[in-house]
Amino acid sequence: MPEMISIRASSLSELFDCPARWEAKYVRNMRMPASDAARLGTAVHAGTALFDQSRLDGNPLTADEAAGAVVDAIHHPDEDVDWGESSPREAEGIGIALHRLYCHEIAPRQAYVAVEAKCDELPIEDIGLTLTGTLDRIYECDGMLGIADIKTGKTAVSADGTVNTKGHAAQMGVYELLAAHATGLPVDAPARILGLQVAKTDKGRRAGVGKISNARELLVGDDSGPGLLEIASAMLHSGTFYGNPKSQICSEKYCPAYNVCRWRR
Repeated sequence: MPEMISIRASSLSELFDCPARWEAKYVRNMRMPASDAARLGTAVHAGTALFDQSRLDGNPLTADEAAGAVVDAIHHPDEDVDWGESSPREAEGIGIALHRLYCHEIAPRQAYVAVEAKCDELPIEDIGLTLTGTLDRIYECDGMLGIADIKTGKTAVSADGTVNTKGHAAQMGVYELLAAHATGLPVDAPARILGLQVAKTDKGRRAGVGKISNARELLVGDDSGPGLLEIASAMLHSGTFYGNPKSQICSEKYCPAYNVCRWRR
């Protein structure tokens, strides 16, 4: 049996985008300040989680009451933040606006059964991987359970309301495995991407829900080739962490190994 290696579901997309950046962050533990976009996303997650959990607990908060968690996450971060050309004050305004947009336009249409659920480790012994992760939401629809994940960003929702689901299938597939492991129930409903478009004006901000069906199919192999989990396992166990200088986030702002990366030559 191969040595067991733990991997967070939320880091899978980064592993495949640039293995060298993933290795710098998660193997060599190279640290750098969080970006302004990452801290904004964390803040929106904090506020919306408080809002949704209060409803599950039977003591619902208003959107404005739950917005305090957004403010706290921005002004009292638990990590260093590189605000770049932005500022905490600007991020607060955008974060509260996105939080309200979620509470008014997305949350009322969802039926959650769990919020920010931390799942037990899921070992897959034949490929030597242990999957870990915290699930944004587990929802119920027509008697089936599904995963819902909040994504904020400048390309999260297009002008026609279409939510950008590209590149999220692998993460959602792992979340589905973790949710099924944690609940002991099938998780067969399509994964939902709860998109929140980041913009400085109300006109530019948008909210929407996108769906990813059969996300787990990417994770397992078939006659055409290995699945993503097998590929990830081979990479992790062999230590083959090649770089991708064409990655859209190949920069000092996002990669702690940028200045010493041999792949950028």
